[in-house]
Amino acid sequence: MKPTINDKLQQLSDRLAELDATLAHEQATRDMDAFRKLTREHAEIAPVVALYDGWRRAQADLAGAQSMLSDPEMKELAADEIEASKSRIAQLEDELQRALLPKDPNDERNLFLEIRAGTGGDESALFAADLLRMYTRYAERQRWSVEMISASESDLGGYKEVIVKISGQGAYSKLKFESGGHRVQRVPATETQGRIHTSACTVAVLPEVDAVGDVDINPADLRIDTFRASGAGGQHINKTDSAVRITHIPTGIVVECQDDRSQHRNKAQAMSVLAARIKAAQVNEQAAKIASERKSLIGSGDRSERIRTYNFPQGRVTDHRINLTLYKIDSIMEGEMDEVVAALAAEHQAELLAALAGEAA
Repeated sequence: MKPTINDKLQQLSDRLAELDATLAHEQATRDMDAFRKLTREHAEIAPVVALYDGWRRAQADLAGAQSMLSDPEMKELAADEIEASKSRIAQLEDELQRALLPKDPNDERNLFLEIRAGTGGDESALFAADLLRMYTRYAERQRWSVEMISASESDLGGYKEVIVKISGQGAYSKLKFESGGHRVQRVPATETQGRIHTSACTVAVLPEVDAVGDVDINPADLRIDTFRASGAGGQHINKTDSAVRITHIPTGIVVECQDDRSQHRNKAQAMSVLAARIKAAQVNEQAAKIASERKSLIGSGDRSERIRTYNFPQGRVTDHRINLTLYKIDSIMEGEMDEVVAALAAEHQAELLAALAGEAA
């Protein structure tokens, strides 16, 4: 183990001892907010320190076994113990490296999924509907809930733009790499000569903020318009000004919500989406300022970047960021995305491990 990593682990071990003493003090619960904060920190550090303690015991076992090599009667037993200790040390070092990887604070959050039709006209809008179905089916498999926020339908039944909220444990952690350009190659239903067309959609995955108040939004910077909802929704929804459009003047971000009959609820949903978009813009701006020269394979979040191609004639799905090609397009479009999601997460983890090793060099 590199000295810098060992030093970091020793600091965590010392910090855990401090937390144990503080939390055991009779005055610990006097300030419950501070108590909860320290308890969360303890819960995060304790598993890492437990691994570190195991690593140190394995190192001690190795040193003890090596000291027995000079004893002819103990040599064979010592050799077996040395091999077992080295194996345990290697395994624990791998686990410790992964435990030290930076945590994404948004991983356990719910998310807003936005899909917009791009090049390809009606076919692109139909593909947007296919992508929404794919993500909805995947969410169902994860036992997450999906709530329609807003939709702009095309003439043939697809979507020019659709926004849904996906709620469930670890939702953002699994879908956060879906932001980007999605391209489809297939023969459209409207194509009479059997020619393959290429169309595209953009997908944006935004973590839900804890509350609108987490993002500094000046009410004076907002223009709020109400209007009658369009499309399906029954007589009531089309006779009242229940739909809401909010424009954030400084950034030009516009959010519409018309899925609910309640103007109040539509406004609340629109504000949630607006806050998530503003927060994402702030995070992207900050990331751009501190980005290293080596671009992350899958963490750029550039929504215009082409990340995946769905080729129906060949039955394949290709993720261009990690050179992954799977010949199971039908099952993937039915929401069986586990293999793609796991491959993207593994590649991201490999990048983080490489960065950690670089810092420790």
